[in-house]
Amino acid sequence: MTSRTKDIMPTDATPEATIDQGSEAGSGGRRAALIINPIKATTIDVEGAVRRISAEDGWDEPLVIETTEDDPGHGQARQALDAGADLVIAAGGDGTVRCVAEELAGSGTMMALVPLGTGNLLARNLDIAVDDPDAAVEAAFRGTERSIDVVHVTVDRAQDAHVFLVMAGLGYDAAIMSDTRDDLKDKVGWLAYVDAGIRNLPGRPARTTISVDGGKPFERRLRSVMGGNCGKIMGGLEIFPGARIDDGRMDLMTVAPKGKLGWLAVAGKLFVKGKGSSKDPSLEYFQCRTAEVTSREPLEVQLDGDPLGKARHMAFEVKPDSLRLRMPLGYKDPAVVSEPLP
Repeated sequence: MTSRTKDIMPTDATPEATIDQGSEAGSGGRRAALIINPIKATTIDVEGAVRRISAEDGWDEPLVIETTEDDPGHGQARQALDAGADLVIAAGGDGTVRCVAEELAGSGTMMALVPLGTGNLLARNLDIAVDDPDAAVEAAFRGTERSIDVVHVTVDRAQDAHVFLVMAGLGYDAAIMSDTRDDLKDKVGWLAYVDAGIRNLPGRPARTTISVDGGKPFERRLRSVMGGNCGKIMGGLEIFPGARIDDGRMDLMTVAPKGKLGWLAVAGKLFVKGKGSSKDPSLEYFQCRTAEVTSREPLEVQLDGDPLGKARHMAFEVKPDSLRLRMPLGYKDPAVVSEPLP
């Protein structure tokens, strides 16, 4: 199955022809590309909003490309780049956003997002409206620009790296993402992750070796290792306190509950202010530019909520300021900037 490209064109034109025409559209002005997941339900006509603001602001007719089950955003982002788009808007869930960002990182092309998913993790960290797609579309065109870090991840020493924008993990957190019921997400939203979390609480720790910034490896018996580029997840919980998405560093968290009441201790530390400085072995934090994690047994892996199956090894590397991103004007979350914008 291939992606569907929609544009103003003769009825006998092909999608490839559309892209070629798009790069020469209008009078050589700016052009946006909308990459949209068609299965994400919304009461707002996102495509209509993109076309309307493009016209109001003097942009050329936008390129509109739908994701597919076979291609959740990679090929569509490459089409947008080939068409010379000045702005690429990813409209969908965290998976769509991550796939588009993976292609745009390092390209110099501006990205924006319209959150239509369940978690919408990056949007929550950047103060982008998760319940108002119309406002998110306006921010995509009329917001402020920031360059943010992107973390590259190699799984099981594969030749090709993936990226994540919010967080990635090995172990319990990934098991939650893998075991979350889609039908429950449709009914109760992000609370479906709570259900999966409770069901996956039982389990034994894995022997894990960790190296931070090329330092001497150390061992832990862990339920989870997570790398964070910024701190917020669903429900307002901030699991990487003070993490910034533009500081050139990643936060690494290890989770090692002890005994039957161990998870209560971990939960308590997550909700206690100042937890980021904790060196309690049940919940530890490290800041780094690179990290390497090796488990003696295969564990579930997730990137920005996307389960990738099981692996024994993950290598992380921060690429500072490698993605240009649009976000709303006004006071931003401390994950990006600590002072009000003009």
